[in-house]
Amino acid sequence: MGILLWLFDATFRVGDQVVLWREVVGNLFGLASALGGMRRRAWAWPVGIIGNALLLTVFLGAVFHTPNPTNLLGQAGRQLMFIVVSIYGWVQWRRVERVEATTGPVAVIRPRWAGWRVRLVLVGLLLGGTLLLIPVFRALGSYEPVWADAWIFMGSLLATWGMAKRWVEFWLVWVAVDLVGVPLLFGAGYWVSASMYLFYGAFTLAGFFVWARGERVATAR
Repeated sequence: MGILLWLFDATFRVGDQVVLWREVVGNLFGLASALGGMRRRAWAWPVGIIGNALLLTVFLGAVFHTPNPTNLLGQAGRQLMFIVVSIYGWVQWRRVERVEATTGPVAVIRPRWAGWRVRLVLVGLLLGGTLLLIPVFRALGSYEPVWADAWIFMGSLLATWGMAKRWVEFWLVWVAVDLVGVPLLFGAGYWVSASMYLFYGAFTLAGFFVWARGERVATAR
């Protein structure tokens, strides 16, 4: 138990910033999950869940008495949301794998385009959901600017749902999340997560083109 508590509270310094090792490890699990998602492998979901559980404790800094006492409720809430939606996505991908395996050997999940109607719905949900969450997050005392925290939460929800549905467009929703997430996390002092978001910005663009190419190949068969 002593070792586990030490690992939970272990820190290191970057300049004058104290960083939790579990923030690093949580983001590394997130990166591994993103790589698995780009390769369209079902194991990406459980790997991501582990990272979400770790980052939940990081973003509730005041609750867990971490070196950074800032509560990012949108960031923390989205970890819980990730866990729930990831279970759904994992089940969906495993089901698709079983169905497609009946027609021949299937190594990866086959992506598909959502279409313009769904794209408009996603944009409407992102904007409308953000507006609805702003007063909720503000009342709960989330970090300012609250709209950015709400945007990240809604975007993450929609992107994860889109990934579960195998829509190519989910990568572009992640780009929108990263554009807001990088300055928010740097401002809140979460340097490791902010740096990972910066990397994810380029990674998600690459993921979009990889999935788009995968959709063309699958359609041509």
